Amino acid sequence: MTEFANHEHLNHHHRDTLTTLFVHPTSGNLKWVDVLSLLGAVGTVEDKSGGDVRVVLGSETEVFQAHHDKDLTMEQIADLRRMFRHAGFVATPAADGAQEG
Repeated sequence: MTEFANHEHLNHHHRDTLTTLFVHPTSGNLKWVDVLSLLGAVGTVEDKSGGDVRVVLGSETEVFQAHHDKDLTMEQIADLRRMFRHAGFVATPAADGAQEG
């Protein structure tokens, strides 16, 4: 499993979502509602017209299409990973040796 150091302010649900976001191979258990909750805890989430969501995390800004189901596209996952990395969310392998992406 992957761990994220220096982010103790996140609750266990947010840490679990962050870990799931970075797991390889990409998990099918990543819920959009959980990602939005995590983003709201660490950045700014703003609803836009048409149901899109504008996210500001650190110096990065992205607009994501609204989701009516739990599936994120691989492109959205890659964008989120990049945003979290640039905002200083650096994953480190846990003792069991799993890798992050």
